[in-house]
Amino acid sequence: MKIYIGHPTDFDYQEKLYQPLKESSLADEHELVLPHDSEEFFNSKDFLRNDCDLVVAEVSQASTGLGIELGWAGEFDVSVVCIYEKGAEPSGSLKAITDEIVTYKNSEEMVEIVEEAVEENR
Repeated sequence: MKIYIGHPTDFDYQEKLYQPLKESSLADEHELVLPHDSEEFFNSKDFLRNDCDLVVAEVSQASTGLGIELGWAGEFDVSVVCIYEKGAEPSGSLKAITDEIVTYKNSEEMVEIVEEAVEENR
């Protein structure tokens, strides 16, 4: 499964998102697409349109760019799971994209939630 990991750019995505996911079994079993893991531009619109099986969006902070990507995912009928840190208040408009909006309290729980979402969306 090809899983796009979306997030705001001002979120500590390397430490809080990318690293725990890279160290999980998800990285061995699936293709995790981490758009800001390299300096090169990644065309998320083309990927979402042509190759993506699931979007996991970290929505603890508002982000225009992530909102655009979620709109594309909806337009291209790609399943979306939104995750957010306990205590954050994600936008209510996410309900227009998905019913799967789940809170997590730490990295371990975040990985478990993503693993469950992958299983449910196979």
